[in-house]
Amino acid sequence: MLSYLLTIFTTALALLVTDIVIPGVTIASFPAALLAGVSIGLVNGSVKPVLSLLSLPINLLTLGAFSLIVNGLCFWLASVFVPGFAVHGFLAFVLGPVVLSFATTFLSKYFAEKGMGQLPAKQ
Repeated sequence: MLSYLLTIFTTALALLVTDIVIPGVTIASFPAALLAGVSIGLVNGSVKPVLSLLSLPINLLTLGAFSLIVNGLCFWLASVFVPGFAVHGFLAFVLGPVVLSFATTFLSKYFAEKGMGQLPAKQ
């Protein structure tokens, strides 16, 4: 349970970084970022596998480049469900998930190095 909460918190922080870096991605507040983290997790867990399977022929033809569009579509779809989270423009549609991925990876490694997200060992 703690790892899920830490993942949502990390995604929310990464979304705030994405808001700063990418014009067109807007996060109104930290609670909106937390809800957006949950929404992105749900969309990536349910809709993205179906879209990836359906777009497999196009993805093969473009040597995987179409996966940027699939990621952008899932990113935008997550923003539809959360008030205070918006994605406007093609640049935000394509680069938003890329920056979000880099920021999430960086923050996850940071928290892992600090030992956060792990329960203390029983004595």
